[in-house]
Amino acid sequence: MSDAIRHECGLAYIRLLKPLSYYHRKYGTAFFGLNKLYLLMEKQHNRGQDGAGIASVKLNTEPGHQHMNRLRVSGSQAIAQIFQNINQEVTELEQMYPEILQHPGLMKGYMRFAGEILLGHLRYGTQGKNNVEFCHPFIKTNINPTRNLAMAGNFNLVNTDELFDMLTQHPTGTLRESDLGAMIETIHYYLCEADSLNPSSLNIEGILKQATTHFDGGFVFSGLIGNGDSFVMRDANGIRPCYYYKSDEIVVAASERAAIMTAFNVTQQEVRKLEPGHAIIVTGKGEFSDVEILAPRKHTACSFERIYFSRGSDPDIYRERMQLGRNLAGTVLKELNNDLKNTIVSFIPNTAEIAFYGLIKGLEDYLKETVLQRILSRRESMSEDDMRELISRRVRIEKIAIKDVKLRTFITEDASRNEMVQHVYDITYGTVKKGVDTLVVIDDSIVRGTTLKESIIKMVDRLGPKRIIVVSSAPQIRYPDCYGIDMSRMGDFIAFQAAVGLLADTGNAAKLQDIYNQCKEAEDNGKLHEQNFVKGVYSDFTAEEISRKIAKMLRHEQVNAEVDVIYQSIEGLYDACPHNQGDWYFTGNYPTAGGNRVANRAFMNYMEKQEGRGY
Repeated sequence: MSDAIRHECGLAYIRLLKPLSYYHRKYGTAFFGLNKLYLLMEKQHNRGQDGAGIASVKLNTEPGHQHMNRLRVSGSQAIAQIFQNINQEVTELEQMYPEILQHPGLMKGYMRFAGEILLGHLRYGTQGKNNVEFCHPFIKTNINPTRNLAMAGNFNLVNTDELFDMLTQHPTGTLRESDLGAMIETIHYYLCEADSLNPSSLNIEGILKQATTHFDGGFVFSGLIGNGDSFVMRDANGIRPCYYYKSDEIVVAASERAAIMTAFNVTQQEVRKLEPGHAIIVTGKGEFSDVEILAPRKHTACSFERIYFSRGSDPDIYRERMQLGRNLAGTVLKELNNDLKNTIVSFIPNTAEIAFYGLIKGLEDYLKETVLQRILSRRESMSEDDMRELISRRVRIEKIAIKDVKLRTFITEDASRNEMVQHVYDITYGTVKKGVDTLVVIDDSIVRGTTLKESIIKMVDRLGPKRIIVVSSAPQIRYPDCYGIDMSRMGDFIAFQAAVGLLADTGNAAKLQDIYNQCKEAEDNGKLHEQNFVKGVYSDFTAEEISRKIAKMLRHEQVNAEVDVIYQSIEGLYDACPHNQGDWYFTGNYPTAGGNRVANRAFMNYMEKQEGRGY
């Protein structure tokens, strides 16, 4: 994506169902679980660049011995640092006791993370707070093992203040400022209640049912309890993704299916999707269950997972991204008047590459059909040279834009910064017929348009194309997200800026104040969550009109070529991603009431010129 947006976080959960000695005998190492945790985390590293953390629980420890441990590190190299730390611990232990690695039971007593239950997390902060205190897992400690709780997840909640108000305790600091803080406090509250009622046997299903009925948002979270029980749960709309695999040796859960397939060398069919509203629960004795905690609501799995966030190595995601590109072929051809002879197609590295292949296949299908029809209609009069020329036609493909380096500058002056931003991408010279060729460049999505305007379009214009067409494999992003992605400021979206510009162009700028007044009235009446008033900003214009306005906004005054923009249609999105139709950032149709409140609040912030997110 040319304008990078905040990723979803990544989760990795492992429950070993056998003693450590079993894995030592079968696989030659008692670190089987830790090795697999490392793999799961690295295979999902795309989901977290701000920090990482792990937690472990040891089963059947002697009273008074540490049974739950945690390690968190901030920064882009957090995974490596965490496991280097663990490796250093192993090295020092070997130096003291050379034979200890051959005795898993003894090693378990000395090593902090030699536990049977493991939890890993990759963080991409949605609140801009990237210090280590905000890295997951969070821990609630207690002298009673059953009241010790470690939690991590991939989520945003839009009602954290309400959750804290509901609780009898009111934490400050990190817990108060974090969605996970609200979540762990709520679950811990019901955990302690359950322990008071029945300390010998916790009802994890009941605890989760009581706690999660209060959550408004999209979530997948995992919890480890000091008594050995553990769980992973998904929200009732299935907004956030989660997959799991179970054998007689292990239970695994992760945010991405391909990570499990690779780490454990299992097939797509062996990895199951955690259904919306469900939780997998493993007791301290190793008893497994997949249970419904919340009644499933309308399935609105995040479509951005398919467009951009998750790795394209998942077989379904690969096919869907291909189809996203293929679905755009007809619109691109119409915009080109079917002139592929003078058209070069490329992509903006690197995540748009699969959609690019799909677009090429769609264009090639048209070209093959055109060649076939011409041969059939003119075969009696066509010379061999004419026929050879026809069948040799190909869609012209070039690697136009190349991401060079992430340049940095110590100069804070805006003009200097903009000059440096231009050079984030470099171009391949000698690929374009100047003044003749049209460049078609596909991107995953256009959020703010800043990099397109200040870097990519200006750079490729140096090649001298007659026209530049930017194609987005996603529809126009019009509304904030509040379920995991850090897209919360209304004024950042170029589609919103375009609609505001069109209102001004048509003499209807006063409509913004009318919508603001509607929001204020709803807020005063406690009904801000009942309706998304921001839809009114776009209601007077077609998607095509907004796209044309965006194209004008993206065309820098220094650019000579014509600039056009083509977006994926909502129908094209549904066709390509039939099982992930969470589209609130495109349509404004939020799956929970809190989403409407966030959209309206974000618009009010825009009108009031306030920074910060709408929740």
